[in-house]
Amino acid sequence: MLPLVETDEQGDAVVPDESVMRPGAEALCARLGVGGLPLERFAEGSVPVYAVGPEHVLKLFPAASARDGLAEQRVLAFLDGALPIPTPAVRAAGEYVNGWRYVLMSRLHGEGLAPAWPRIPQAERERIAHDCGEALAALHALDAEPLAATLAPGDWPAFLARQRAGAVARQRGHGLPEAWSEQIPDFLAAAPLPSTRQRALLHTEFMREHLITDPARDWRLTGLIDFEPAMVGDPAYDLVAVGLFTTRADPHLLGRLLGAYGRPFEPRLLMAYTLLHVYSNLPWYLRELKPSARTLDDLAEEWFGVG
Repeated sequence: MLPLVETDEQGDAVVPDESVMRPGAEALCARLGVGGLPLERFAEGSVPVYAVGPEHVLKLFPAASARDGLAEQRVLAFLDGALPIPTPAVRAAGEYVNGWRYVLMSRLHGEGLAPAWPRIPQAERERIAHDCGEALAALHALDAEPLAATLAPGDWPAFLARQRAGAVARQRGHGLPEAWSEQIPDFLAAAPLPSTRQRALLHTEFMREHLITDPARDWRLTGLIDFEPAMVGDPAYDLVAVGLFTTRADPHLLGRLLGAYGRPFEPRLLMAYTLLHVYSNLPWYLRELKPSARTLDDLAEEWFGVG
């Protein structure tokens, strides 16, 4: 039986503990008719995720993350067959015990794009960038209205206002040096945030870590996963993770991706959304990408410019 988990502190104690999690997962699998299959926990992820035999994946969400579980369930059901990159199909979903939710989904086969990337030839990397652009365009072209009541943030302008108000404190809390943090207010004040009301379904973490590829099929993309942080908002917001973690400041690959997407994005807009993103951690990005830029304007071009 899984215990009630309502706080991050409780989650830190319970979620990594397989002596607690595995019996609960096994009991749920038996209830769902997939008991007795090999159960293997994936190392990655902020919530417990198990491969259930070769064809299923079980994802568990404690009470503190129950809204994420509902979001994943509804987005995956909504997307079934809608994108050029496969997404998991929902086999079963609902409430379990003590506030836990679950999603049993189909397993997508292949290899994670992030660990595979060093072995992928340049020509296939460019094709992957093209295919990512097409998939994002298809995602953003969908009518997100059926999901608007389920997904955050609800009021997009109010969300941006909150993120803008806390931007400096948030980055300082992550350890951003003052030479960078003092630039944020003026940069955001001049940022070209769109005034249109266009709203799209956003993955929000469209990155190599959430893409699957098949080396036996010339590195074709065989999966896009992890939709629990999905939102409804400005399509440009989705390009933050793309530029930082999919094309990783490579202007040629970003150019290929946006060419397939069908429209360009102003680098300063994407830099503004980088600062406003709900998971924004500029010091981490600086450590990961090691830019030569020393101003936010130059950083926008270095990370989000195209070639």
